[in-house]
Amino acid sequence: MISRLPGWVEYGAFVLALLAGFVNSVGLLGFEHQSVSHLSGTATLLGARLLEQPDTSLHLLAVILSFLAGAVISGWVLRSSALQMGRHYGLLLLIEAALLFAACHMLLNGSSAGHYFASAACGLQNALATTYSGAIIRTTHITGIVTDLGIMLGAWLRKQKFDQRRATLYLLIIGGFVVGAMAGAVSYQWAGYNALMMPSGGCLLLALAYHWYQLKTIKK
Repeated sequence: MISRLPGWVEYGAFVLALLAGFVNSVGLLGFEHQSVSHLSGTATLLGARLLEQPDTSLHLLAVILSFLAGAVISGWVLRSSALQMGRHYGLLLLIEAALLFAACHMLLNGSSAGHYFASAACGLQNALATTYSGAIIRTTHITGIVTDLGIMLGAWLRKQKFDQRRATLYLLIIGGFVVGAMAGAVSYQWAGYNALMMPSGGCLLLALAYHWYQLKTIKK
């Protein structure tokens, strides 16, 4: 599947992972130490607090449902798993930018609803990357990526052929997520929740770049 994806996919995956790492870093530092780019930790907290802290549990459940809602938006807009010029990737990136902007605005005004918008943005992005890659690429968390890389290395130790492009893609996603998390931490210490304007702007720039590339391709 990866061999059939265009060369620019690696760059896009790196940037998307960077943006997700950035948002999750702000979440861990500012959203009561709660991740929003993936749901394993959130689901664990939900189970741990379900009986003793019902108000907190409702909030955690809403974060999970928000991630789901973002994925639903992506699934409804794309309607196909084929990576093809002309599909609405730019529109989804604009929606993600708007969700992150809304999250920033609400959190700055003391509303916990900002957590839901940030989580929805991550769900939308993860579904976007999953759809166009056939479930090979996930950009908002790296658990599956590290697992797949480990499987590849184990197979290589058994003298099986090593897929260098796939490994490079996985390393770019891991690196992008870590670099984004570092940038998010520094930005949050400097600007607080205003830091979310940076990944919001990044999604906007990606949408414009996709639109430019689309027009350039059509003219050819």
